[in-house]
Amino acid sequence: MRLGLLSVLALSACAQAAHLGRPPVFNSVDGSFTHHALYNTPLPEVTEVRRATDDASLWSASQRSLLGDRRASRQGDILTVVIEIDESASISNTTGRSREGSTTAGLPQLLGLPQVLNRRLPAGASLAEAVQAQGATAFTGTGTVERNEELTLRVAATVVERLPNGVMRLEGSQEVRVNNELRELLVTGYVRAEDISRRNEITYDKIAGARISYGGRGHISDMQQPRLGQQFIDMISPF
Repeated sequence: MRLGLLSVLALSACAQAAHLGRPPVFNSVDGSFTHHALYNTPLPEVTEVRRATDDASLWSASQRSLLGDRRASRQGDILTVVIEIDESASISNTTGRSREGSTTAGLPQLLGLPQVLNRRLPAGASLAEAVQAQGATAFTGTGTVERNEELTLRVAATVVERLPNGVMRLEGSQEVRVNNELRELLVTGYVRAEDISRRNEITYDKIAGARISYGGRGHISDMQQPRLGQQFIDMISPF
């Protein structure tokens, strides 16, 4: 037990000491879905027969033409995701509950038996008022939740897959390193081609299954996190 605990502490210390005196390194793009989508051209769904006169025509509907549609539509295309979150929520609940009860039971007359029994009972006891009970309960609860979020970001994303129904899966990442702090922005989700604007942009609220992560790592982020020993104690402490 002690050996295992010491091993865990040693490994965690080595992991944290790996970047001592050095800025955090960037994550490699090689091997990611973005890298695969950019370097592997998918097979066309429909084979188009091109004629010799197509290249000589003044009109062309390709993406690279002057009047062509430059919006992302195929695997490997790049578009801009606009993230503008400015939300506020306020929830207030009040609950009240009150109940009172009173019960009285007695046996003043029953063929003269109560009078006979009263003479055998201790002084002051009587069946005329055998049971008398009163009860009251009260409960009041109040809850308030307030939340304010504001985030404005833009990131270039790559179409990593085009589904048979025309929906595209995109993935975008952005890393900015300032001194010894690295800020990371990750965006994934599914979009429709018709939701992309003419400027080849799409807002975050039109991305289905959107996963947006904005954070960082570095010396400042490490100082804002409790040590591993403190996290372990907080996890096992019953108080």
